[in-house]
Amino acid sequence: MSEVSAPTVCFAKHAANVFFHILTQCNLRCRHCYINPAQHGTQRLELATIQAWLGVMARRSPGANLILLGGEPTLHPDLAAAVKHARQLGYGSITIDTNGYLFHDILEKITPDQVDFISFSLDGPSAATNDAIRGQGSFEVCTRGIRQAKAKGFRTSLIYTVSRLNLAELAAVPPLLAELKIDRFFIQVIGLRGQSATHSEEQTGDLQVSRREWEEHVLPVARQVAARGLAVIYPKVYLAPDEPFACAGRVADNYFIFPNGRVYRCPLCEDFPLHSLVFDRDRLVATAPINESDLFQLEIPEGCVMNKLIQPGNLNYTADGRPACRIACCLIKERL
Repeated sequence: MSEVSAPTVCFAKHAANVFFHILTQCNLRCRHCYINPAQHGTQRLELATIQAWLGVMARRSPGANLILLGGEPTLHPDLAAAVKHARQLGYGSITIDTNGYLFHDILEKITPDQVDFISFSLDGPSAATNDAIRGQGSFEVCTRGIRQAKAKGFRTSLIYTVSRLNLAELAAVPPLLAELKIDRFFIQVIGLRGQSATHSEEQTGDLQVSRREWEEHVLPVARQVAARGLAVIYPKVYLAPDEPFACAGRVADNYFIFPNGRVYRCPLCEDFPLHSLVFDRDRLVATAPINESDLFQLEIPEGCVMNKLIQPGNLNYTADGRPACRIACCLIKERL
């Protein structure tokens, strides 16, 4: 497979990305879903509001990459109209993140020149693994949706969220990527937010993988897929001892917009009212201190201050009290 040159979401320094959740409704109940209705709202945005907010963000970050999400964004009857409006506003790229059910005949209402990628979430190379995480029948539906999208000429990416539930199956994913003719492969690391944060360990188990497991299982697969000529993007997670820490909240331009108007700059904060911006009558305004933007400025030995505050269980220390390793910003990722 050859590298696809079209742009998509860019997790790097100086990048600008707008992650727009146009609703929080979804037809699935994935065990690691990060949507938190109490913090993100339950409403479905009207098309006029979507268009107004898209305009605000296009003026704030000209040429930004736009990612339309939910919940499940294809459940929104006006998704196609939102895509077309965003294209007119001049976004650098447009991606739809979907679970593959492709409601409202979305593939019939948009064309491959209107979106740069349709990104499918799949968490296992087989129904046995994937469906235990995402819901019965979801593997068959998602892979069928990918094939339908490819048949119509859409570029596709696949998102695989690594956890203890599917780590052992990751090595079987590369052949599936080839079979489905996927154009880009995103490897995500599961976070302790949303469903995985609110359920007890007895309900979910220990979902996060260790540093050793990440390095021994995930990185080799990423390299294997890249060696086949496929673009692979994955989080750095752990910094080398001499590697400088960079916070995307300070060196990049990322916005996570939710239907209740909250706009976050860091996804680790999304279970809390720490959003630095909010839409108020279709105007984007700053929230009062202290919010996530104030915390971005802190320099700590552990690296990511948000991880230290919100997910301290990810950290380990040496006998003399120093961090065993520093945690990288989850929004600055590696690309092979």
